[in-house]
Amino acid sequence: MRFVQVLLGGVVAALAALPVLALAQTASAPVTLKVHHFLPASSTTHAKLLVPWCAKLEAESAGRLKCQIYPAMQLGGTPAQLYDQVRDGVADVVWTLPGYTAGRFPVMEVFELPFMVRDAESSSKAAWEFWSRNGQPDFKDVVPLAIHMHEPGQLHLRDKPVAQLADFKGLKLRAPSRQTNKLLARLGATPVPMPAPQLADALGKGVIDGAALPWEVVPSIRVHEAVKFHTETDPAQPGLYSAVFLMAMNRKTYDSLPPDLRVIVDRNSGLALSAAAGRLWDEARGPSRQAALARGNQITVLTPEQTAAWARAAQPVSDEWVAEMNKRGLDGAALLTEARAALARNSSPPQPGAPAKPAAGAQPASKAK
Repeated sequence: MRFVQVLLGGVVAALAALPVLALAQTASAPVTLKVHHFLPASSTTHAKLLVPWCAKLEAESAGRLKCQIYPAMQLGGTPAQLYDQVRDGVADVVWTLPGYTAGRFPVMEVFELPFMVRDAESSSKAAWEFWSRNGQPDFKDVVPLAIHMHEPGQLHLRDKPVAQLADFKGLKLRAPSRQTNKLLARLGATPVPMPAPQLADALGKGVIDGAALPWEVVPSIRVHEAVKFHTETDPAQPGLYSAVFLMAMNRKTYDSLPPDLRVIVDRNSGLALSAAAGRLWDEARGPSRQAALARGNQITVLTPEQTAAWARAAQPVSDEWVAEMNKRGLDGAALLTEARAALARNSSPPQPGAPAKPAAGAQPASKAK
């Protein structure tokens, strides 16, 4: 009888322990993140940003946190749908260009206004800092991991160079975002909204005459093979335009991670990841530009006077954005001033007159929700 009591007691204790064991096993179970983006696997973003990021997560978690990366929209949908995909859980992580959905993220568009950005790394730091203080409503449905910019975008043209404002007349030029559409229209062209993956085909078929595009993307989507001419603004001045990129995680995915895995994600996200992403785009500019020269393409660099004329023509774009923010109940002029201050503050070396860094710095992904 005593044996039976001991046996039954042991069974009851074992059954009572099962939920605890199940929880422990669940907490330590490997997690595989589905990572989705719109560029090919040959792109800088895929090979030098997302693949190394995933490798760091796996190494620091001893294999408990892994990624399955799906480039070139392999999970389906269009580039413009990526934000909704990560919001809705179709993907756990996306890298995307929010500007593909025009007007949906209006505050962060301040960094897409004409002649704001000098380089990708410093402007990416500024964009993350600005978002953490002013732009969180724009991406409130997801957990941002990085917000970064590309190096100043340039013009890439099929049949003729562009230097004077009169040269824009009659040209159909691809634009990536709402503010760049407005910019090209102000300069005299007809803007054509279009995601980057469609460019080579559209240029080859003559659907468009050229494109506004950063150098980094050019080789991976073979734009340099579809055009003969390129126009760059004066390198001593802020560039023609840039675009905001977002790397974000589904909120439920983030919240469901065990605390130690969330710490690993946080440690590899935020300001440092944003700056690193921007730096990759800066570093890719030279080789990408050289690829165009190697094909015999012609690169026109605007004089300071020509660049200033373009900037004057583009000024109403910034004025319109300020007015739009005012209609939304925000102080548009103050936001624009703060964005410019963040850009100046994060430039290397800081631009003369840049205000001191604010005491409240950028927040980690776990805090900036």
